[in-house]
Amino acid sequence: MHSQKHILIVDDEPGIRIGCQRALEPAGYSVEQAGSFKEGQEKVTAQGYDLVLLDVMLPDGRGIDLLPDILAKDAETVTIIITGYATVEMAVNAIKHGAYDFISKPFTSDLLLHAVEQGLEKRRLSLEAKRLRQVESQAQELARQKAEAERLGAFKAQFALTVAHELRAPVAGAQSLLRTLTNGLVGEFTEKQGAILQRLEARLDELLALINDLLTLAGSKTLAEDAPLQKIPMAPAIQKALEEFEAMAAEKGVSLRFDEPEEGAGVYATEDGLSIIFTNLINNAIKYSHEGGKVDIAVGRDGEFVRVSVKDEGIGIPQEALEKIGQEFFRAPNALQSGVAGTGLGMSIVQQYLAHFGGELSIESQEGQGTTASVRLRA
Repeated sequence: MHSQKHILIVDDEPGIRIGCQRALEPAGYSVEQAGSFKEGQEKVTAQGYDLVLLDVMLPDGRGIDLLPDILAKDAETVTIIITGYATVEMAVNAIKHGAYDFISKPFTSDLLLHAVEQGLEKRRLSLEAKRLRQVESQAQELARQKAEAERLGAFKAQFALTVAHELRAPVAGAQSLLRTLTNGLVGEFTEKQGAILQRLEARLDELLALINDLLTLAGSKTLAEDAPLQKIPMAPAIQKALEEFEAMAAEKGVSLRFDEPEEGAGVYATEDGLSIIFTNLINNAIKYSHEGGKVDIAVGRDGEFVRVSVKDEGIGIPQEALEKIGQEFFRAPNALQSGVAGTGLGMSIVQQYLAHFGGELSIESQEGQGTTASVRLRA
């Protein structure tokens, strides 16, 4: 059901007002009356109407002079002039002032209803056009904001890429010089001096890790959305990541188990991107495992996707921190307290590449009991 339309009749003849009301109310309209210019002015300034039936000649003024007040309250209000003195000049003058139509006295109920229905249809179409213009304007503004956000995002990624590249060389140079010192190639140091150099070397390692992560993150954000994807075998990409962290796992006594998928199982991705995803997931699993723990990597079909799960028995993630995993530079409170070095960019990088590959990331975890990070990629 459409909402009830509100109509005002402004006429000094009681018979006209009553007759119009009797014709309109059975048709479902809400009708009010005003018998003078002043009363009509008070009503149109107090509230808006969908349509006004307006007499030209009133005892205390001209009906046409009410048009500015009517349109000021609601520019889409339809006004129909009712008069016993219809002339072409009067009609033109009324329309110039904003009236929609006019009907001559005396008129039938059918003529009145027809004129009102046409006037209200004109209002409906006008309001719909106005709404569509607003929607179009909002769409244009959203498109502008999206383009601006993309431009700023591209600038941010390019800036990070440039800064990271510029920082990488001097940090690597400083590491090389520091290793020359710690290896005793320029003389022996006291135990205290050696400890300071080792701490300095650890800090440079952390800084270089941050720079490398920034480079990887910036690279993931600058990938073209329409970059061609190839079907990449899963097993070699996972094996490569496992080999990279074998020494790290052995040092902590963490056992690694990989249930290799069926022959030829693969997903649509890029070789580098797939390697980066698994490197980050396996690195996190080992890094946050307890001494003597284990990490299991499983691969299985999930409809049109392949699911890879990396499960550890480490420190886990607090429930309140789970939804923030993937935010740039975010690390869970217990990860910060663990003393394990990290940049807080690894999962952001994973999500960026998954977005390009049309994949998904899900994380299940309980603090103190371990974490299972799963990715779904299109097969």
